[in-house]
Amino acid sequence: MSEPAAGPEGPLAGLRVVEMAGLGPTPFAAMWLADMGAEVVRIERPGLKPLIPMRHDFLNRGRDFVALDLKDADDLATARALIAAADMLIEGMRPGVMERLGLGPEVFCKTNPALIYGRMTGWGQSGALAHTAGHDINYIGLTGALHAIGPAEGPVPPLNLVGDFGGGAMYLVAGMLAALHVARLTGRGQVVDCAITDGTSHLAAMIHGMAASGVWRDEREANLLDGHAPFYTTYECACGGFVAVGALEEQFYAEFTMRLGLAPDDLPDRSDPANWPALRAIFAARFREKSRDEWARIMEGSDACVTPVLSLREAPAHRHNRDRHTFIDVENVTQPAPAPVLSDTPGGIRGNAPEAPLEAGSVLARWRQPRHS
Repeated sequence: MSEPAAGPEGPLAGLRVVEMAGLGPTPFAAMWLADMGAEVVRIERPGLKPLIPMRHDFLNRGRDFVALDLKDADDLATARALIAAADMLIEGMRPGVMERLGLGPEVFCKTNPALIYGRMTGWGQSGALAHTAGHDINYIGLTGALHAIGPAEGPVPPLNLVGDFGGGAMYLVAGMLAALHVARLTGRGQVVDCAITDGTSHLAAMIHGMAASGVWRDEREANLLDGHAPFYTTYECACGGFVAVGALEEQFYAEFTMRLGLAPDDLPDRSDPANWPALRAIFAARFREKSRDEWARIMEGSDACVTPVLSLREAPAHRHNRDRHTFIDVENVTQPAPAPVLSDTPGGIRGNAPEAPLEAGSVLARWRQPRHS
């Protein structure tokens, strides 16, 4: 790990973004934009308390916030003025809430016609469930993704990585940047309606394609990539730790079995799924002979496609992650670094989440100045 280096401001330097305080995908999207150099200012309700109090709030890193009571006429006018001076807005409220506040997209058609209005919700701005509550687990449950993840006995929530952050925040960012490209060409902004259900379904395009082709069964632990195949799964080692095996291709499988010390002629034919339980038993017995770290040393640097399953605490210390600066220290706190890595204008972190709000008037005065004054 290392301290973030001073230097380029990031590819989105100069971009101004207003973020309406929210949970999960909206702060993650705002964090990503800030990591890439955008100036993001979050509007929070005065005295807002986090749902999950955290000493280190990485999702709110790299950007300031202002405290505005949107039920107060003056504060509402300030919020409206900030949005009118911004390039982008991120909001994650239920459909109709921003309109009732007087901050809907139609308000800014004349004052800020190039505004990219990003709307992040679980169900989207329309549809039968648009106005109902939900969380990541509900959204991915409706898409089929949750059904496909986990052991045969029951689905397992993949944290909130697939829905909130993968199918939600990153699709919001992609949509807003696409809309920004159009706005730069035409001067016209637009609304980006990002639903976690839509994004998660899109993420599963390959699996849907496999199912349509008859090579994916619509059940858990019954397919090539869901833990059923003995050469694409995890195994427990002598120490109680695990390794991840992804030896799909023939040449990688050959390297895998060789490093396990197994002769190919002594193994059942892996091309026949009927042999997979027997193969799994053989591999499981062999992995139980050594510790996770012993197997990691045997497999590392080869094409066996075997890696240790590291804990969150262990991951920053792995030499590959150190080489890549995948994790960095900001104000003596280790956290994931901005990603992806750009060759000429890499992103960076301006600091951890601030505790005190900025004075909204100072932000507004600066944003009202000409861009290149």
